[in-house]
Amino acid sequence: MDPRKQAEAVQIASAASGRHYRDSIPMIASENILSPLVAKAIQGDLHGRYAEGLPGKRYYQGCDDFDTIESIGIESARRVFGCRFANIQSISGTVSNMGALKALAKPGDTITAVSTADGGHISHHPMGAVGMRGLNLVTYPWDEARMEPDVDAACALIREEEPELALFGQSVILFPIPLQEMADAAHEVGAKVMYDGAHVLGLIAGGHFQDPLQEGADVMTGSSHKTFPGPQGGFVLSDSEDETLQKKLNNAIFPGVCSSYHLHHVAGKVVALAEFEAFGADYARDIVANAKALGAALAAEGFDVLAEERGYTSSHQVLTRHGGPDSGAGKRAARTLEDCGIITNMNMLPGDTKAMSGPSGLRLGTPELTRVGMGTDEMQDVARFFSRALIEEDDAASVRADVSEFKSRFQIVHYALEQGPAYPGL
Repeated sequence: MDPRKQAEAVQIASAASGRHYRDSIPMIASENILSPLVAKAIQGDLHGRYAEGLPGKRYYQGCDDFDTIESIGIESARRVFGCRFANIQSISGTVSNMGALKALAKPGDTITAVSTADGGHISHHPMGAVGMRGLNLVTYPWDEARMEPDVDAACALIREEEPELALFGQSVILFPIPLQEMADAAHEVGAKVMYDGAHVLGLIAGGHFQDPLQEGADVMTGSSHKTFPGPQGGFVLSDSEDETLQKKLNNAIFPGVCSSYHLHHVAGKVVALAEFEAFGADYARDIVANAKALGAALAAEGFDVLAEERGYTSSHQVLTRHGGPDSGAGKRAARTLEDCGIITNMNMLPGDTKAMSGPSGLRLGTPELTRVGMGTDEMQDVARFFSRALIEEDDAASVRADVSEFKSRFQIVHYALEQGPAYPGL
């Protein structure tokens, strides 16, 4: 392709993506949007710079200004997450997990975690970071009704296996888990405890989920772009006073899994931390309220929403089942919804075994809908669109037109120090 045409093709596709999301109902649980000030921070000079090391201890000159940014961010992260140690350098939640695993376990060690079929993240498993580290994985027994590890059986497993590391947290996560009891079992056998808070980090920091670092977790990792509404990146956090552990965690990120760690995204995280200190508690509260309302509204429309007996969710996620195990109904539902202007993702549910080819469920998220100003009343409208698309099988173009009109009223970023367009540059 001609170089200029290639560049133009990228610009055209990027703008088209923006229009697609602007006119749609975006419900990917792992996505969020940038505030104007965060977007400004990541577009500055830092994009092309290096700052290997820690503030005041660099391998490059010219880092004084960035040292100021990172130092402010570390202190802000300690306040936001209520902990003694914070590393804000990681470039993603998975890279955070890679670093934590490097610090906490060595090749050949045994690790316990949630299976992917039960909602565990791929980085917790042999196909991901656990496999790269050469760890022996044992998965927890699962309580499908409660959508959490079977606590008594998980504690028995930990005591029997005596792992070096007990990992908790999931990619599909509806409720806080009874972490303290399982962490106590892990500590009894000398294991470290790690909590992957990638999806729920903003809810944790906002005080509307559990607080893993105060419930037995030695280390918590997370993403900076899901319920925590910043740029793509990650965190590694700990409330331990153990300076040796803190040093291991820092060294595991650099030089362990990061060299240049995207300074412009670190700057964006620091702005996002400032905005979270101002608005995070309200944002977390409203995300959860919307998810609960969405679950109830979808059930009222006739959908099979998981965990009805527990009120559907206490997080930002709602799970719906659209057929029997491995039926592929989740995949078909996601495609139909996109044709109607609703962006979701198919997802494995308990009982499914075919990770990509035949999941039966959808995982729905409320972070972006909340960020653009939707509340619990709007969740009724969203559920109605779902019903028109999947139950009543209305004409997709008709539903899409109504979705676009509905979404046109929600185009501004909220919970930010400076409001602005949610989908700029269009």
